Amino acid sequence: MSGYTVSEVAKLSGVSVRTLHHYDEVGLLKPAAVGANGYRYYGKDELLRLQQILFHRELGFALEEIGRVLDAPDFDRVAALKAHRERLVADARRYRRLVRTIDETLAALEGETTMDEKGIYAGFDFDPEKQAAREARLVERFGDGARPAIERSLELLSKTSPADLQARKAEQDAIEAALVAALEGGAPADSAAVQSLMRRQHAWVGAWWGALPDKPRFVGLGRVYVEDPEFRARYDSVAPGLSEYLAEAMRVFAEREL
Repeated sequence: MSGYTVSEVAKLSGVSVRTLHHYDEVGLLKPAAVGANGYRYYGKDELLRLQQILFHRELGFALEEIGRVLDAPDFDRVAALKAHRERLVADARRYRRLVRTIDETLAALEGETTMDEKGIYAGFDFDPEKQAAREARLVERFGDGARPAIERSLELLSKTSPADLQARKAEQDAIEAALVAALEGGAPADSAAVQSLMRRQHAWVGAWWGALPDKPRFVGLGRVYVEDPEFRARYDSVAPGLSEYLAEAMRVFAEREL
């Protein structure tokens, strides 16, 4: 039977076999055919659909939303690709500006030039409407007692250097990559390896909050990752089920160590 096997598609795309199986199970990416041997076979159309799935994941769409978009009667693949291109070009411009900000900051720190306060934050996006919406959801979830913590976090953010922001982003990426590997490798959320990652996660959250979260707040934050649409879409776009997996790992860590 002609076509690409699931292993071949995984190798071509960088998407794990487990994730491709999950996409099939939820109806997001069905194979073109299934052989008598039970093997899935994918054609060119399925490869292009997977490309669209990956583009929408990069934009933060939840899997359910991606399915609705791709299956809509008026979905236009060419128009979608043009829209993705516009978004990527805009992101590329922003990342180039962030690289310049880093270079300019390094030059200033090394005494080669000077840098005004506004230039320190050039390239960092801040959407006040999105921030206000996030704050409202946190207050709704945790009550008015969350407001001082939100204000303290924003104050700390305003005083954080670009270098520290980059370091925190690198740590977040490292924790997340290891967590995805654990999830896809079948490691339980309460395993020693995952709990070691949660120790880093706890410290990472504390750096943003200005204080290490106690047991109720760390567990509550994990539930936010599951219950808040924006956070859930963000994590589940990285790997199916990641938000639930992270929340459970955080709960176990809190129960054992906080």
